[in-house]
Amino acid sequence: MTKVLIATEKPFAAAAVQGIKGIFDAEGFETVLLEKYTEKSQLLEAVANVDAIIIRSDIIDKEVFDAAKNLKIVVRAGAGFDNVDLAEATAHNVCVMNTPGQNANAVAELVIGLLVFNARNRFNGKSGSELMGKKIGILAYGNVGRNVGRIAKGFGMDVYAYDAFIPAEAIKESGATPVASVAELFANCDVVSLHAPATDETKKSINYELLMKMPKNAVVINSARKEIIDEEGILKALTERTDLVYITDIMPGNHEAMLALGDRYFSTPKKMGAQTAEANNNAGLAAANQIVGFIKRGEERFRVNK
Repeated sequence: MTKVLIATEKPFAAAAVQGIKGIFDAEGFETVLLEKYTEKSQLLEAVANVDAIIIRSDIIDKEVFDAAKNLKIVVRAGAGFDNVDLAEATAHNVCVMNTPGQNANAVAELVIGLLVFNARNRFNGKSGSELMGKKIGILAYGNVGRNVGRIAKGFGMDVYAYDAFIPAEAIKESGATPVASVAELFANCDVVSLHAPATDETKKSINYELLMKMPKNAVVINSARKEIIDEEGILKALTERTDLVYITDIMPGNHEAMLALGDRYFSTPKKMGAQTAEANNNAGLAAANQIVGFIKRGEERFRVNK
């Protein structure tokens, strides 16, 4: 019998777990649940004899792959997958997948909500500003980026986008204005929303120089990955330019230093972009269906390792 482990330090909603188990029960798969674990040893023990694993932000590294002798597939319920060591997965002949698009709307709604929160001075009773007529630049125009653009247009914002892997014509057809470079996006937009993955090319790419090019009273909002930020560079830029604002859904390593910026910096206490009942359910069910497709039919549509 195929055995599937749901290993979630931050658990799925109970309804999502029931839905996942229902999919596996229908296929004759056994479901094992490991929630809110506090020690890596618990994870290592749980993976010992499973064929598949569903995770969220849980770390799957060489030690886990070494312990999981029967493992065939890991599915990260969400878009990002940098918490899985892809090279080790390939070395252990394990397929790794993500579930792109399942939490895109949830993240996009959080982005716009935080922008409204900032524009209205955190609802402190003082006069704020409006988003209508402002230029929003979207860096990486994938599932989340397109949803941010869709909602921003509803607020009357002018949407610009840059993505090295999406043709300008495709961006234009979606209703956004393509720009030729990251530097152009930052230099021309009142708001830049970050949706790039953490890769060798993007790590620490959002830096002092880019922020210093931005228009007066500009805002950078990061709901993507902590690693793409040059944290010291952003702190330096915001210290020198007292009109700039940084909002993030991933608390930076220099959070305490950033707090000195007052209302020009805000971080959620933990990553909340995908924390909706709908996204939770969608990503979990997608992960379960992908495991069934892989085990039963060899389907690899969302494979992210070679």
